[in-house]
Amino acid sequence: MVRMTVVGAGSWGSAFAYYLGRLGFPTRLWVREEDIFLDLLQTRINRTFLPGYFFPQTVTFHKNLAEAVDGAEVIYIAVPSQYCRQVYLRLSDFLEKGQAVVSLTKGLEQKTQKRMTEVMKEVFPKEKKIKTAVLSGPSFAREVAAGHPTALVLASRDKNLARELQATISSLQLRIYTSSDVVGVELCGAVKNIIAIAAGISDGLGYGNNSRASLITRGLVEMTRLGLALGARKETFSGLAGLGDLVLTCTSEMSRNYHVGLELTRGKSLRQILSEMRMVAEGVRNTLTVFKLAHQKKIEMPICQRVYEVLYHGQPAHKALEELMSRDLKEEKI
Repeated sequence: MVRMTVVGAGSWGSAFAYYLGRLGFPTRLWVREEDIFLDLLQTRINRTFLPGYFFPQTVTFHKNLAEAVDGAEVIYIAVPSQYCRQVYLRLSDFLEKGQAVVSLTKGLEQKTQKRMTEVMKEVFPKEKKIKTAVLSGPSFAREVAAGHPTALVLASRDKNLARELQATISSLQLRIYTSSDVVGVELCGAVKNIIAIAAGISDGLGYGNNSRASLITRGLVEMTRLGLALGARKETFSGLAGLGDLVLTCTSEMSRNYHVGLELTRGKSLRQILSEMRMVAEGVRNTLTVFKLAHQKKIEMPICQRVYEVLYHGQPAHKALEELMSRDLKEEKI
């Protein structure tokens, strides 16, 4: 039986470890937070990030990272992008030659604007020949834990690795597709969160389905523009990591990023909203990162730009949407 490790016990990391454990895989879950770790040892439930789900005995909990990854054939990393480099650096000392590391993170590194697999390549020792991949798509943690049918995409430049992982973790509950477009899949995961903030703002202002559909559609255009400029394939953006995840995060209050947009229209400051959330809304930091990246590449991303103005320059939300609607009229194209 393949031995698995999940690094990160937030909602998605916990749900994925729970899923792997339910499949019968010996799974270690690395837990950073002391209070959550102790609670898991006592109750086998992550009452902070995944309440109501009792982990099967196939899942064990670990505070020691070296212990957690020792002998694991596949390591899944579900850590917010702002912490990934430091986790990768810690992890690099314990990696064994030929291990596979899969990113579950949907974000870019703020300082460098790099994707997570790019950071891995920079940090992991070359002589260990670590195989990397990214798993993404429409996946609310609680629904995966509840066993709702879900489809995701696993991208890797190593096609054999992608197929092996696909065969290993697919089930009647979770259907895995493969892709070699790592760039596109990772960029989709980062940009869709920004559009979700815009959708939350729109709904919070009382606008309806027309407005949300427009944001989703034109948001998809912005994601695609950026992706094509950075070497991604166009079809990736109409797939699970692109349109699929975009629709999910823009249409449900279960989305942390949608929640941020909604709360902004209720008179709360960004600082207050974030202080009330223990889970990380990746779209907040990604907005700044993508704004800088678009500026560097001279790519027009008006929705992302307006979200940036709202979050980082205090522009009133209604004013931002007015500016979107009053832009120069043009032909529809990517």
